Amino acid sequence: MIRAKDGQLIRRLLPSIGDFAFVLPILFLFGRMNGATTLLGDGDTGWHIRTGEWILANGRVPRQDIFSFTRPHQVWYAWEWLSDVIMGWLHQEGGMHAVLLGAIALLCATFGLLYRLIRLKSGSVLIAFVLTAIAAGGSSIHWLARPHLFTMMFLIAFYSILEERRMRLLFILPFATVIWTNLHGGFIAGIILICAYAGGELIAALAATQSDERCAARGRSWRYGLSALGCLAASLINPYTWHLHAQLVRFLTHPAYFQNVSEFVSINFRHPLAPFFEVMLMLGAATAFWSLTRRRFVPLVLLAGWAHLALLSARNIPLFMLVAAPQLGIALSEWMTHLQEKTRGSTLHGVFCGFGLLSTRLDAADAGVRWHVAGPAALLIAGAMMYGHTPSTRLQPRYDPGAYPTAALAVLHDSDRIFTSDTWGGYLIYRRYPAKVFLDGRADFYGPEFEAEYNDIMGVRSNWEARLAAYDVNTILLAVDTPLSGALKNSRGWRPVYDDGMAIVFRSTAGGTQTPND
Repeated sequence: MIRAKDGQLIRRLLPSIGDFAFVLPILFLFGRMNGATTLLGDGDTGWHIRTGEWILANGRVPRQDIFSFTRPHQVWYAWEWLSDVIMGWLHQEGGMHAVLLGAIALLCATFGLLYRLIRLKSGSVLIAFVLTAIAAGGSSIHWLARPHLFTMMFLIAFYSILEERRMRLLFILPFATVIWTNLHGGFIAGIILICAYAGGELIAALAATQSDERCAARGRSWRYGLSALGCLAASLINPYTWHLHAQLVRFLTHPAYFQNVSEFVSINFRHPLAPFFEVMLMLGAATAFWSLTRRRFVPLVLLAGWAHLALLSARNIPLFMLVAAPQLGIALSEWMTHLQEKTRGSTLHGVFCGFGLLSTRLDAADAGVRWHVAGPAALLIAGAMMYGHTPSTRLQPRYDPGAYPTAALAVLHDSDRIFTSDTWGGYLIYRRYPAKVFLDGRADFYGPEFEAEYNDIMGVRSNWEARLAAYDVNTILLAVDTPLSGALKNSRGWRPVYDDGMAIVFRSTAGGTQTPND
């Protein structure tokens, strides 16, 4: 017979709805996505790892480029140096397995915190879980093992503090900004978030009809504004001081990046993950209108501002999903109560009452003290399976051989001066460092002029052969279906030395490194 104490112990060990929210990224990654390989969807992970290892080896942050032969000794700001150190250390201690497990842990923490915030604001376990799942689905468009995952987690942490509406907690934000700034350039999102609260309260002060309401809103606006200024000042505490901010401004205000960098362009609504974004956009528009009718201006500013940023650039979609979900939680909870009252006597009343009853029962079932061991246990199990002797393809921490030139590496030499795509450049840094690359994914470092030159070569435009010769390129590694591959096959200056149907390698016929069979 189970004693009462034993029953309490079992109940505390059982997973809660919050635990399921915590493991949503694991379920998404290994259930409906390509598993661990998804997190290596671009080549930038490679140069982040090698940067971190370089910092650990040299005891300082880099000030000049260490990866390319096209921009030797040019000033380079390693914005995410602290993230790079963490990734480099994880890689040294546990290989790529550890790097990807760290990324998964960040995602789990982010959505665990998001669920907690939505539940706090909505008062409903059901609403909180559904919105967390939608936010996870929409944000998975940018789930990559890169430093921006820290921005997602810090954004929710800032959001939770701001939604507490206790002004004395604002002093925490500048201290957190110091850490965030050195982890990722997305610290700007935190300052924008605080400014949205300041702006919303300022609108509330202007719209107030009572003097006491006007003074209270104005006071909150000033406090939020001062907090934002404090965070901006705190962000200067980084190895590059204000130079980091100047570089960020140059990068984020140059139109070329929004035209040529894929993750900065607007989303294609035919993308398989677009429905999650569309649902959040429609609900967000309704929530913004609902907030306006109730003279709540902070949600209006948050939803309108972040929706604009998300429509402008696909990279901002995860941040919009995270910001919108708690405000939608408040609105959905109010809508359910409102609809139950307005539909009395109709057939719809039973539907809304049924939803309310289900939500109440889930709240009751999820109540009580839990030890939340299920989430960490799921992470440990995922890690054990990834480190297993014969893990499945979804569990293997590797770059997808169908998207990266894994087999082609065998015909490359350390002395080769290789031209390849920016994505494969980051992959080559990971696999071949200290061998140098033509370019990689650091668009802010190479600059729009060099990126345009690269695009001209890839597009077989503007004296592309002369441009390659100017950089003494003697080897070209490309996907077989690129326009440049076709042009090289018809050029007397180049000859193919490797072709596996996915990647093709060309060497210059004018000299340079030769293959062993030449």
